[in-house]
Amino acid sequence: MKEQIKNLLELQDIDLQIEALLQKEKEIPKQKEKLQIQEKKLRQEIEDSEKTHKKLVLDQRECERQIAQLQEQIKKYNNQLQGVKKNEEYQALLKEIDEIKKQIGLKEEEQIKIMLQMDEANLFFLEAKKRIETEIQQLKKQEEQIDKELQEVIQERKGLEQKRLEAQKSVSPELLSHYLRVKQRKKTGPVVVPLKDEICSGCFMQILPQVVNEIMASEKIHTCRHCGRILYYPGLLDK
Repeated sequence: MKEQIKNLLELQDIDLQIEALLQKEKEIPKQKEKLQIQEKKLRQEIEDSEKTHKKLVLDQRECERQIAQLQEQIKKYNNQLQGVKKNEEYQALLKEIDEIKKQIGLKEEEQIKIMLQMDEANLFFLEAKKRIETEIQQLKKQEEQIDKELQEVIQERKGLEQKRLEAQKSVSPELLSHYLRVKQRKKTGPVVVPLKDEICSGCFMQILPQVVNEIMASEKIHTCRHCGRILYYPGLLDK
């Protein structure tokens, strides 16, 4: 009976290692997802910077277009001045021309302001792009390391699964069947647990004295009547 418990504990140890590795396989991709979110934000930062610069370029072109239109209007009024005979009409045209010149002055000031903003935006974009590209390269290296780690975990788990196939051959069919049933029900954690001071170390419930005596005597396999885990007495394994 002692050998069966030892064999079962060896099997359980492998199962617990596999369980831990499977959990890692779930958690590792989440680390990569976080890095990809960071990368996406960094790329968005570059894109926003480009959009800001492009908008300023469009604003500048619009200013140039409006200034050109106003200058054409002045030419038109200047041509009209040559054919005007009445002083009132002449003065009215001069007033229109003067007003348009003021508008051109305002547009030119706006254009200068936009050009300064463009220089600042372009400098910021180049610096930000350089910084972000460096950060993205670092994230890529971390992602590659995560991929490598995941593959190592998968390979280790597959090796243990092969080892498990051999280990379960050493456990009696009846005991293995019970172990697998409890394991399926519990999902995680140990199924074979030590008896500690007449307490099941799995659910921490009291075990009947007669059952405790039989477990300590290694007469037969006992399970906890509360949680169904297989119980053993650690002191027997050292003998």
